[in-house]
Amino acid sequence: MDREMHGNAYPILPDGEEGFTVEAARMKFGPGMLAELGGDALSLGMTRVALFTDPRVAATAPFGMALDSLKRAGMDPVVYDRCRVEPTSASFLDAADFARDGGFDGYVSIGGGSVIDTAKAANLYATHPADFLAYVNKPLGEGIPVPGPVKPHIACPTTCGTGSETTGVAIFDHVEKQVKTGISSRYLRPSLAVVDPRTIDSLPPGAIAATGFDVLTHAIESHTARPFRSRPRPESPTARPPYQGANPWSDIGSLQAIRLGGQWLERAVNDPDCAEARDALMFAATLAGLAFGNAGVHIPHAMSYSVAGMNHSFTAAGYEVVDPMVPHGISVVLNAPAAFRFTGPAAPEAHLRAAEALGADVQGATPVDGGELLATRLISMMRATGLPNGLSALGYGEADIPGLVRGAAAQQRLLTIAPRPVSEDDLRGLYADAMRYW
Repeated sequence: MDREMHGNAYPILPDGEEGFTVEAARMKFGPGMLAELGGDALSLGMTRVALFTDPRVAATAPFGMALDSLKRAGMDPVVYDRCRVEPTSASFLDAADFARDGGFDGYVSIGGGSVIDTAKAANLYATHPADFLAYVNKPLGEGIPVPGPVKPHIACPTTCGTGSETTGVAIFDHVEKQVKTGISSRYLRPSLAVVDPRTIDSLPPGAIAATGFDVLTHAIESHTARPFRSRPRPESPTARPPYQGANPWSDIGSLQAIRLGGQWLERAVNDPDCAEARDALMFAATLAGLAFGNAGVHIPHAMSYSVAGMNHSFTAAGYEVVDPMVPHGISVVLNAPAAFRFTGPAAPEAHLRAAEALGADVQGATPVDGGELLATRLISMMRATGLPNGLSALGYGEADIPGLVRGAAAQQRLLTIAPRPVSEDDLRGLYADAMRYW
């Protein structure tokens, strides 16, 4: 069931896109790789390093290993440990102030996607100062292109979910607007990703579940995105967007990430002693990041931004030590079954491939069954790992749908990647369908 590179999956259309670009990050993967961090920093010309983390990660053995490695290499690391889980515009601004005042020639981030994204934003605003909304994606910001390269950045993930170590995207909660948005640029992609699976050994099961489902939704959305050739041909090579749609390159990483997640996610959550499962999820996260950093994500992520942005009272399992909020992976996956039922008819073969890779029983199925089989398998995995039963379990109800729709409709950068058009009426129906699954 492999996608044909030159067949009907990617037909050449009149005035349509003809090519795609790949800007994959450098990456090293393996247990103990953080001990080599000092040498990596030296190779990138770093001397005075801004070391970004959060208070919980700062107290862990992997962080100590990384800090020691930098010092042994002669670095002068200055620790910024105020990164917020699910960053806000205010926390990005605080980090940017720290970066501007520090005179740093390199950045290292050790933490989840929130820490990595905070370091990206701090690096950007220290290197290319501007009003905060200047680089923020339209329509909430001005969407001004980042003018050029930033300082070297080594990203070291400590969760198995975001893939932020391989992407040029930094996401934050625009508290005043009650919605999430972000900054996107090829220049924000870290110079090197150092992926050490041992960093997630102490993660609680709830955090493994939330970040693991972020892996799966990244990968499934990338694989079911509109084909790259369905986009209009850009006026110039520099106008080609970072999110280009599904393509032969992104298919490789997305399908393997789906397979790994389908095989290992439930065990990683429910068996804390299974190092093999957690290693597999860590690698799946990086693969999914490479895929969606090229192809893009669509409806579940667009819907997630208002789900998280409008709720600052929910406490998820595994996140009891941080301020109440909806973890990103949960805000995404709770929309996913409803979204994939909606997109299934527009890309049936891709949805069926994804369902099979995830572990659904596709014997006797036809492509038209793909969306429903994919949704059913996701729901089964959500139940097996203790996730909330739809948006209603977060406290949302019918009265909240208009606000949720407004936030999602603003995410046109993502919605245009979907394999079918998405109207506000469609979004209303999707949020209603996502309220409860079992």
